[in-house]
Amino acid sequence: MVETTRREFLAGVGLGAAAAALPVSAQSIKPPFRVRTITAGVSLAGAEDLSAIDRALTMLTRAKARFEQAGYEVQTVRIATNPIVAAAGAAARRGMLPALEALDRAVSARQAVISIGPVLTEDRADAELPAWCAELVQRTHSISLSAVVASGALGVQRQACATAANIIISLSQALAGGVANFRFAAAANIPAGTPFFPVGFHEGAAALAVGLESPGLVQAAFAEARDPEDAEQRLRGSMNAHLSGVDRLARALAADEGVRFLGIDPSPAPGLDNSIGAAIEALTRVPFGSAATLSACATITAALKSLSVTTCGYAGLMLPVLEDPVLASRAQEGRYGVEELLLYSSVCGTGLDVVPIPGGTSAETMARLIGDVAALSARLRKPLSARLFPAPGRKAGELVRFDDPRLTATSVFEVN
Repeated sequence: MVETTRREFLAGVGLGAAAAALPVSAQSIKPPFRVRTITAGVSLAGAEDLSAIDRALTMLTRAKARFEQAGYEVQTVRIATNPIVAAAGAAARRGMLPALEALDRAVSARQAVISIGPVLTEDRADAELPAWCAELVQRTHSISLSAVVASGALGVQRQACATAANIIISLSQALAGGVANFRFAAAANIPAGTPFFPVGFHEGAAALAVGLESPGLVQAAFAEARDPEDAEQRLRGSMNAHLSGVDRLARALAADEGVRFLGIDPSPAPGLDNSIGAAIEALTRVPFGSAATLSACATITAALKSLSVTTCGYAGLMLPVLEDPVLASRAQEGRYGVEELLLYSSVCGTGLDVVPIPGGTSAETMARLIGDVAALSARLRKPLSARLFPAPGRKAGELVRFDDPRLTATSVFEVN
């Protein structure tokens, strides 16, 4: 473990790291957060139901324009469907590939992305599913998918954990550099209507949900906090104030479009220029992974769970290692590992998200790790997921950089 003095820490990172909060003068002009996604929920009659996809894309075009006219930066528009693959057998799945390619082309042409939901919902082994998933990502560009590994009805689904592990291994070999796992996650107790991918899926009548990128808002709320209790109150008040406008706009939009408004997922998803790690360090005043990190994670989650606006999805803290420069840097410094991420997941949101692991990790080891996430989700009755990135040719402790502009470099995590 690398030790850093407070002076060295503030000099090297300070509170003006990648996610430095906007000054007050700028906040009056531009909201201190981005809309990461406007997600349309659609129930398809099947993979060939392009008419429903076209209607959703047209609605999303109008929605994006209205949000931008209101002064919000919208990063992506997305479609989440009902699980159109989960009930299909191996032969039927193979037959669906051309229709899924056509669906992918329609979505990609409109600069959108789509999640077809879980391709496995039962607790069973499926020897042919991993190869099918690899072929799907090779033949498409915009489709995300997941596999259910824990649910309220079945608890921890051990066979599904093993199948998910084999899917991850197959995907790690599907595209150059192992980036295909960006589009897959093992999903534990994820509710329908979650706007974030790859776990998003839909049930029922057409709907609309919003997801945020808001670490800057979190950091601004924490900048002058006296203690965790004060920080929680400041964050809750700031989020309620800023998100009330998003809530009103999304409600009005949904009403005009004749669809349900599911809510806002206020999880402060980070980006390469907008770090949740920096926001946490603004409260703790020590590097992420040090003592007080767990308390800060709990503080953020408590605020997110008690907002006055309508919320949906994870509504919790996200710690995606490869998407956050401060989290990636602290991992390289050896300040935390997989065990600490599981610990933080007990009081926050997503589980193990974009975590690089050794390329030679066995399916059995990976299934045990996914099982730990599933067990934590089942015990705490909360949505968690595992999006693991086996790094081809890399061992624990080695530097890895995936060929994706959304991801940064960090050290490969050790997995036992």
